[in-house]
Amino acid sequence: MTHASTSDQRAPTHNLWLGYVLWIFGFMGAHRFYYGKPLTGTLWFFTLGLFFVGWIIDLLLIPSMAREATTRFRNGPIDYSLSWLLLTFTGVFGLHRFYMRKIVTGIIYLLTGGLFLLGILYDFWTLNQQLSECNARDDGKRLGKDL
Repeated sequence: MTHASTSDQRAPTHNLWLGYVLWIFGFMGAHRFYYGKPLTGTLWFFTLGLFFVGWIIDLLLIPSMAREATTRFRNGPIDYSLSWLLLTFTGVFGLHRFYMRKIVTGIIYLLTGGLFLLGILYDFWTLNQQLSECNARDDGKRLGKDL
């Protein structure tokens, strides 16, 4: 992989290697949720990776999914990969919400088991957009301080 030095290149928002790790669990749609594809992630979840055929094909599609995610979502101080790891493995405790500085909902998740697991499902569908909005808000605050 080559690194271009043009200003048009954006820093990747989603880690390629984490995508491959999540692909191992991809028959449950994990990598598709990670790359911002909640509809097909849900389809993979309920059909075991489209009867394992789609799961195998995705092994070749992960690099393009990573590139597409980089163009769709805003990079910033809140890391996508860390947020996804926190959601996937500690979602019921709300650690991903604390990391995004959403303290009130983090406490609610902590006290309600991820809002009775429905909040976790909601976050699997919307985490990338939430992170993109948080990063945009942080960029706006930083620009305001620079002026």
